[in-house]
Amino acid sequence: MEDLFSAGLKLADVHRNVFRNIVSIATSQNLFDDLTSNPQEWDLAQQVEDQVKPPPYRSATPAIHRPFEDATWFNAIGWPFKHWQASRFSDGSFGVWYGCDSPETSVYETAYHWLSGLLTDAGFERERVIGERKVYEVACNAALVDLRPVAAKQTGLMHKSDYSFAQQVGARLHREGHPGLVTRSVRHTAGHNYAVLNPDVLADPRLHCQLRYQLEGDHIAIEKTPGTVWMDIALSAF
Repeated sequence: MEDLFSAGLKLADVHRNVFRNIVSIATSQNLFDDLTSNPQEWDLAQQVEDQVKPPPYRSATPAIHRPFEDATWFNAIGWPFKHWQASRFSDGSFGVWYGCDSPETSVYETAYHWLSGLLTDAGFERERVIGERKVYEVACNAALVDLRPVAAKQTGLMHKSDYSFAQQVGARLHREGHPGLVTRSVRHTAGHNYAVLNPDVLADPRLHCQLRYQLEGDHIAIEKTPGTVWMDIALSAF
């Protein structure tokens, strides 16, 4: 790892929208439908909830960050900083937010992990499976450590399944207080990934699109519009 940091790493001055792809159903379930079947009573229950729930998120720096609705902020930004888990740049002892340079890159990245979860955790093999996701656009403004020029030489950063080296890199950047890094995508060679360690450099989440992943045989079909395939990824690509 010392070779990596002694290679003269530079900072990327990032001021752009980054795409965050997360699991999310297209239509939320009505939280009160198990209490009553009357839609008017659903509305009444919603009014009561609105009166007692905590106030929405407000930025600590309103001159820089526009206030936005708390649920959208938590879904698009806050979740990984509250629910730590092991990933490419974290051993699970701190949170990392991952985003991509394009919706397409985000699909390649998440389709791989979605498939891995089906095969490993759920035990599916080649059955027809459907998953729904949301893609958010999130503003990122930060000086991020740029690993793209050295990624090809540091095979540990780009390994498809062994994250041990990358986790050491992430741990050092987190320990030293860096806001994050930008690197090449492992799943989509033309794309870039952003690993953010500090939520304060992220703001203004907006829903970009709703996606539907469908595993069929040896490929995954991705739809933006129901019934129309937008992307098709062969499992052999992984």
